[in-house]
Amino acid sequence: MKIYRKLNDIKVLSFDLDDTLYNNKPIIKAALDAQFNYIKQIPTIGDKWLEQGADFWEECRLAAQNNMPGIEQNVTLLRQHALTYAFKFLGLNDQESECHSKAAYQAFITARSQVVVEPEVLALLKNLSQKYTLIAITNGNVDISKFCLKDSFEFLLMAGFDGAQKPAADMFELAANKLNIKLKNILHIGDNLDSDIQGANNNGCMSCWLNKDPIKTSYKGLADIEISNILQLEMLL
Repeated sequence: MKIYRKLNDIKVLSFDLDDTLYNNKPIIKAALDAQFNYIKQIPTIGDKWLEQGADFWEECRLAAQNNMPGIEQNVTLLRQHALTYAFKFLGLNDQESECHSKAAYQAFITARSQVVVEPEVLALLKNLSQKYTLIAITNGNVDISKFCLKDSFEFLLMAGFDGAQKPAADMFELAANKLNIKLKNILHIGDNLDSDIQGANNNGCMSCWLNKDPIKTSYKGLADIEISNILQLEMLL
């Protein structure tokens, strides 16, 4: 653990979820596979979908964003509307498009919730909860009620439902208001410099960057704390 700035009194630990507490990449791949496996079995539609080419899904997402500006803040609604758009584009009527959109999304989110969190991480969260209030703030749409993190947090805030995506102030401010504490007493932990660290830094929280598998980002600011393994948070005990 590297500490770059003097820390305030930490009262709340705020966790990003995807790729912070578990490896999200294989989960997303499995969820996408489940979504498209459903689509491929729809009579006539599966073949038509494949005929559109590799960029078709991204084109549908962009179309949904153009039709409903701001929907990208809610990845659940974006996926649902992109699916509906795709089915209508491929020739289904409104009722059929809505029905298959719901079913395809259900296939996606069921696989999306097959999350495995390492026992050591669960033990860490349990130990930290003896000293701090634990919450989760995510830009994603994973349903923690479906797996082993369901009892780990005081509450979960999700972008789109609880405010704009990180790095926006919305969810950080909502968390502070719900807990009746100051933003400066929240330490937010995440793997993404652009969303997690920039969001915490810009909105008065302390920040902890999990620098384990860095992705390309644009934010150049410095986190208060840097770790290479989530288990290093044991030092906060």
